[in-house]
Amino acid sequence: MYLQSRYFDENGDLHAVLHPDLKAEEVAQKHLLKHGDVLFAAKGTKNFAAVFENHNEPAVASTSFFVIRLTNNDVLPQYLAWFLNNHSTQSLLKAKAIGTSIPSISKQVLEQLEIQVPDLKTQNTILQITKLRNREKSLKHQIESLREIQIQQLLINAFSK
Repeated sequence: MYLQSRYFDENGDLHAVLHPDLKAEEVAQKHLLKHGDVLFAAKGTKNFAAVFENHNEPAVASTSFFVIRLTNNDVLPQYLAWFLNNHSTQSLLKAKAIGTSIPSISKQVLEQLEIQVPDLKTQNTILQITKLRNREKSLKHQIESLREIQIQQLLINAFSK
């Protein structure tokens, strides 16, 4: 699988259905993504971080991504992705992007980013709160959509009488 930015939604989540477009034997082992690698989309207007979860499908990242492979257990990959996706971090990174037609965040800018790393318990708490907040947003959106359908049906029924 050759992962590209277009395979991710606005939240940085990988689309459920992907079609293999790369043969593993055609790729050097060092380029294959590993479970827990953090992908950061550095090119374009849609910058986001996502954690690669290996589901037995060999994959490599396109050149629009930086691949961050954590070397110690003090930082959860999901926390790093959350930190990079945080509004404050995104604003800081976008302010340092170069290029006008296709803005790009350089490797140097990413390397110089100061990352606040709380203890693992706090990282997990942040991730749980974020997960619950995203679920809340999704439910609110579903409620709003269903309410719209209900109101439209009531209006149609009112005219049908």
